[in-house]
Amino acid sequence: MKIINIYLLNAALLFSGATALAQKQTPPTGGEPRNFTLPAKQEFTLPNGLQATMVPYGEIPKVTVSLIVQVGNVHETEKENGLADITGQLMREGTTNLNAKQIAEQAARMGGSVDISVGSNQTTISGSVLSEYGPELVKLLADLVQHPAFPPSEIERIKNDFKRSMNLARSQPGTQADTKFRMAIYKGHPYGRDLPTDAQIDAFTVEQVRDFYQRQFGAQRTGVYVAGKFEGSAMRQAITSALSEWQQGPPPRIEIAQPVTKPDMLLLDRPGAPQSTLIIGLPTIDPSHPDYTKLRVMNSLLGGSFGSRITRNIRENKGYTYSPHSTIAPRYRVADWSEQADVTTEHTGNSLKEIVNEIDRLQKEAPSPEELKGIQNYVAGIFVLQNSSPGGIINQLNFLDLHGLPDTYLTNQVQAIHAVTPQEVKDLTKKYIRPEDMTTVVVGDKKVITPQIKKFQAEIKKRAL
Repeated sequence: MKIINIYLLNAALLFSGATALAQKQTPPTGGEPRNFTLPAKQEFTLPNGLQATMVPYGEIPKVTVSLIVQVGNVHETEKENGLADITGQLMREGTTNLNAKQIAEQAARMGGSVDISVGSNQTTISGSVLSEYGPELVKLLADLVQHPAFPPSEIERIKNDFKRSMNLARSQPGTQADTKFRMAIYKGHPYGRDLPTDAQIDAFTVEQVRDFYQRQFGAQRTGVYVAGKFEGSAMRQAITSALSEWQQGPPPRIEIAQPVTKPDMLLLDRPGAPQSTLIIGLPTIDPSHPDYTKLRVMNSLLGGSFGSRITRNIRENKGYTYSPHSTIAPRYRVADWSEQADVTTEHTGNSLKEIVNEIDRLQKEAPSPEELKGIQNYVAGIFVLQNSSPGGIINQLNFLDLHGLPDTYLTNQVQAIHAVTPQEVKDLTKKYIRPEDMTTVVVGDKKVITPQIKKFQAEIKKRAL
């Protein structure tokens, strides 16, 4: 009896301890959401059209500088597919004043590094160094953008590296699906081009690179962004001194795409594949539309977060996939929404069916206030994290400039996120996320998935009646 009493006593102590621990681990009630306060920024424009924005941020003695030029893949002609990437890579190889090694050494001496990246719409030349070297960093980046050497000795190596990169990407089912989806949605526009082939890359010459640079780069298309801890007058003087003499170049121009909304099913055969990669989506509104922030909240609830409905359905409940996700991809004055997932081959059709079922459910029934509140906290939290570094601030400011948005897009963002109502989520889903108008791409074992796809298509047709 004594032994039993001891066990009961121990059990009681363990239970009370666990209860106390659980009570201690209960998270505190969250505070009221607060809007983002954009630090006071200094803006000025040089006579050649270059625009500069400087924002003091934080107490860490480092400064980030980005020269963002409105030149990217969207500025390539059909015969220049990939030339912007080659141009950016060759710019890394030095200037008429410094070679690549000397540039790296100078940046390291300042306690940082420099980088060049090329995207669909823009080329970014950036660096981050100790605050005292901010003006020197501006001078170094200005040399890179104004006086690229484009050394002929390096172009074959760069082309070979680029070919390897493209061939690796081309072998990935995710890239195959994404490329096919873009080609369908943005047919006839650079956004809808295939990856450059070996033959296209091999044909590029240094002369073409230099011609592309001369035609596309210039001060009018460039914004300089400075964020971090710096001395304002010294940085302004450095920007003015280093970049005032740069050629004006062409005015900003991006051809606006005319996306295609078309119910279509595109299958890419991957014999023997144990899983299918699928994308289902359609064109949607871009960031300049008043509904865009609301649509982002809706997307996070539907499929754009780990706790979203589609993820819970086909990942947690059904086990069809490991990492499904939906995204809104803003480009320039256009955007597209899509759900993407790698699913087990035998459940390809079921996965598509469940994705559409979740869309239907959200079109018919508004989410509960509690479910929406959790998503709003998540979206607002991500937004706050995006503004928590100098590089993040620069990305946000560049986003405003590219899409023609006011500062209030940032400063009122948290308030706008939390203002979305359950009814608005339902209405937005019905208005913008329409399965009967979606393009679907599936990369998988055609022999196995075709019967599943036909069944899914039949169900979509019934839904549209």
